[in-house]
Amino acid sequence: MPKILVIEDEESVRENLLDLLAAEDFETIAAANGRIGVHLAISEIPDLILCDMMMPEVDGYGVLTALRQDPSTATIPFIFLTAKSAKADFRQGMDMGADDYLTKPFTRAELLSAIMNRLEKHATLKKYLSNQTAVNELTPKMQMLEVILHRAIKEKSFQEFEVYYQPIINIASGKIVAVESLLRWHSCELGMVSPTEFIPLAESNGLIIPIGKWVLNNVCKQIKAWRDAGIPALTIAVNLSVIEFNQPDFIHKIVDFIEANNVAPHCLELELTESMIMRDFNTTIATMNKLRTLGVKIAIDDFGTGYSSLIYLKKLPINTLKIDRYFIHEVANDYQKSAITKALIQMGHNLNLQIVAEGVETEAELSFLRQNNCDSMQGFLFSRPLPVAEFEKFLLGE
Repeated sequence: MPKILVIEDEESVRENLLDLLAAEDFETIAAANGRIGVHLAISEIPDLILCDMMMPEVDGYGVLTALRQDPSTATIPFIFLTAKSAKADFRQGMDMGADDYLTKPFTRAELLSAIMNRLEKHATLKKYLSNQTAVNELTPKMQMLEVILHRAIKEKSFQEFEVYYQPIINIASGKIVAVESLLRWHSCELGMVSPTEFIPLAESNGLIIPIGKWVLNNVCKQIKAWRDAGIPALTIAVNLSVIEFNQPDFIHKIVDFIEANNVAPHCLELELTESMIMRDFNTTIATMNKLRTLGVKIAIDDFGTGYSSLIYLKKLPINTLKIDRYFIHEVANDYQKSAITKALIQMGHNLNLQIVAEGVETEAELSFLRQNNCDSMQGFLFSRPLPVAEFEKFLLGE
């Protein structure tokens, strides 16, 4: 359970904050002034600090300065609480390293939103820092894989990489209506390397950024190539990493690829996971809205495995909901899975979303989806992911 340090000299305000946080199941510790607050922060290492800006002895600025200079507390999320409303005060605090500020009086919802937003960002940062540390402590085999991955990208210019395509089928008509692009790596030294091995490695060392750029560029080129060959337009879905999506130039990159290949934006669909969206909900929504304005489609991948689920779904500017393969496997024989899948399909349709079932492998699963009006499916029952040439033959029925 996250631990929150409250540094507030007004007893009534401090007690109200502690009661509110306790009601939300946070662990809390409190200090009545800045000097005690600094000592508590260093000794307890909380997950987040709420600190009044104006206090006797040591004010909020002094607390923040002291904590940012100590390595053990330098990265703890820090939110100012202040009765001041002058922009200069806010700017000073943010310039000193504060993560956010709340102007008194604030609502319970505003406080909890600020706390959850900062905790999510902090957890993401810790995750990637720990991933980086883990990479540095990899076995000799994985260290070798990292070296070879670097070489495949930097020296061999992605020559060992290939984008495969898995068809997405309209259940009612049986026709291919979309495609998911999937990256494959045929290493000269190692043979076929699973994405579950090299993608996490690429995310931890930053190589996912050039990899993602290469995939997006290739997909847009493929859309153009199929259009030029007279193949009916298909929506192609591309999976995104949270690191790619959060790049400052991400929207500009998408626009460049679309314009360079004269691609109709609706032919490109970007797949995000629930956990990606929830890491920084408001920022992600803003980026998603920009993409939708461009005409690019957005899908939520692996739906049901994260924690945003039904609460936030109606707020998301998305086109497609992809039900995770976990719920589809043996869905016809598992009462709980069937109940959940039926509810997801109905809910998605009520929100005017297209529903795609992932990982369909049996006729029984397909029959269940058809009976419950699922729109589309993908999986080995119809086709595994295919290289371009094989996919084209499959598409044309050769």
